[in-house]
Parts: sequence; structure tokens; C-alpha cells
Amino acid sequence: MTTTATLWDDEVRSAVRRLTTAAEDEYYNPYQTFDWPESIPEGALWMSEDLMTVHGTDAAAELTREQYLALAKWESVNFYSLNVHGIRELMAEVVARIHAPGYEIPTPFFHHFLGEENEHMWFFAEFCLRYGGRLYPDRAMAFPEREQSALLGNFIVFSRILIFEQIVDHFNSRMAADTALPDTIRAINRVHHQDESRHIAFGCQLVRALYERLKEAGDPAETASARGYIERYIDASVQQLYSVDAYRDAGIPEPFAFRQRLLADPARKPAHDAITSRTTAFYRRIGVLD
Repeated sequence: MTTTATLWDDEVRSAVRRLTTAAEDEYYNPYQTFDWPESIPEGALWMSEDLMTVHGTDAAAELTREQYLALAKWESVNFYSLNVHGIRELMAEVVARIHAPGYEIPTPFFHHFLGEENEHMWFFAEFCLRYGGRLYPDRAMAFPEREQSALLGNFIVFSRILIFEQIVDHFNSRMAADTALPDTIRAINRVHHQDESRHIAFGCQLVRALYERLKEAGDPAETASARGYIERYIDASVQQLYSVDAYRDAGIPEPFAFRQRLLADPARKPAHDAITSRTTAFYRRIGVLD
């Protein structure tokens, strides 16, 4: 029987050593890194236009310029709020495993991971509270708990972390490079992207190793459950970007209907494919997705 003590192969061990060293060498003090201006201009774009949920749709042309800029602002606040809630969840899962039996190998990197994620949560929340006046509530979909092995449970936990980080990093890398955005927005995305490159590399190795052990366990029902969960979680993660709160704050009438209209618009499929391309490619490569 596979136990947590036998989960981690040489690739995981090597990644832990390499990424732990990188985290130590690249450490910075986030509390001294950012210049927080008194305000961010309301007439500026707060999110890259191709990342907005109206991009490519007929609905975008129906918005006034004022509504469009307001939507960019509030979708930015929604994105950083999602980061705060997602980071809090993933930190709790890692805390439950740090120095636990079987996690001796990844624990050295867990320490850096937790420290960095706590700092990320701070600066994303700081942005929302300073410039939006609030965090949006956590509206993440709860998946019903089913009876599962510890091995499948661990695969799901670290997959949730990895999928969250890969989708967020798609936005970070784009906004860090977008010269149309204010410097403060570019800076927090750039800093997060730099740290997430290590976290994603680490997560890919853990998820790969866990899925290999899951296949070795030889339970077709569990591998099928893993596949179904990944498909549902990727879809749910994309849907969280479509925020009723943001549509309401942007002054868009009937925000629930507006959200449903956008989600049903075929023009959004290329954007969804771009957001999830790295994630789906990874899960295809390790054999989870067809």
C-alpha cells in the first residue's frame, strides 16, 4: 500500500532542494517593496482589457465608457479578493501537512511557501482595502465530500493549489507587462508572478508524484474520480472570475442576468482556453485528462 512516506520520488526531492535555495536567495521584504499612492486614477484601466470578462463580447460594446472603466476597476478588486480567499484556503491545507509524518521531504519548502503566501495575501488585501474600500466575499463553489482514500485526498488538495496558482499566474504575467496599467497594479502582479513561478514548479512535481502513486494503487474508480474533480474544479475556477459583485458595483443593470449572458457567450471560449491552457496541458501530460 502506498503511504505518504513513499509518495516522493527523486524528482520531488531535487525540486525541493533547488526551489528552497531559490526562495532563500530571492527573498525580499514585501512590507518595504511597494509604494502605495494615495489613490489610483478612476479614469485608468485597472485590469488588462483582454482579461476582462466582457472581452470579445457584444455586451462590451453596450457599456458606456464610464461603466467599462468601472468594470475594469471592480474586476481587478474581484481578482485580488479571489487571491486572498484562495491563499487562505491553500495555506490551511499546507499547515495541516507541514512536519506531519510522511511530509518530511517537502516540509523545507512548505516553510517558504507559507511565508510567501502569507505576504501575498497581505499585499492583495492591502490593495483591495486601500483602493476598493473592501474585499469581495468568498463565493467559491463547495464541492460535496465523497468517501475517498488519503492518496486521492492529497492529490485533490495539491491540485486545487496548483490550478489556483496557474490560473492566477496567467493574469499576473499579463498585467505585469501591460504598460496601459498603473505602476502599482503592474508591481503587485510582477512580484506575485516571480514567487509563483517557484510555487508552480513545486506543485507540478507534487501533483505528478501523487498521480503516479494513485495509478499504482490500481483503483479505476479513484482515477476516474480524480479526472472528474479536475475537470469540475477548472471550470468552477474560471466561473469565479465572473463576479456579480463587480457587475453591480460597475453600475450594470441586472448583474445576475449579465453574468449568465457572458458565461453563455461563445466568444468567451478562446479566453477560457487561454486562461486554462497551461493547466490542461499539464494534466494531459501526466495522464489525468484525455
